[in-house]
Amino acid sequence: MAPLITPDGRYLVVRGRLWRCSDPSLPEERRQELVRELMAARRQKRDAAGDGEREEARRRVDAAKHALGERGPVWWDDGAPDLTRHLARTTEYADWFAAQEPPPGE
Repeated sequence: MAPLITPDGRYLVVRGRLWRCSDPSLPEERRQELVRELMAARRQKRDAAGDGEREEARRRVDAAKHALGERGPVWWDDGAPDLTRHLARTTEYADWFAAQEPPPGE
């Protein structure tokens, strides 16, 4: 099942929470490269043998998410705030979110 994406393409909704999408202006090849790096860093974090390796993996995850536009300065330029981690039902997306069919299990 495809994730629920806000009409403006800025966020995906996971368990009712908004998470910033990748910057759509990234070339597809670069986006794929960054996603591969992100997944490798997450695997490294999961499999880390010690605190140092886990911290390095966290740094890699953060760098990849910044490069994707999912963290750091927002990639849109209309002055709208970053609503990452907010509940969709408490934001400007509330009416849109209420009109969506609830995903299975929610």
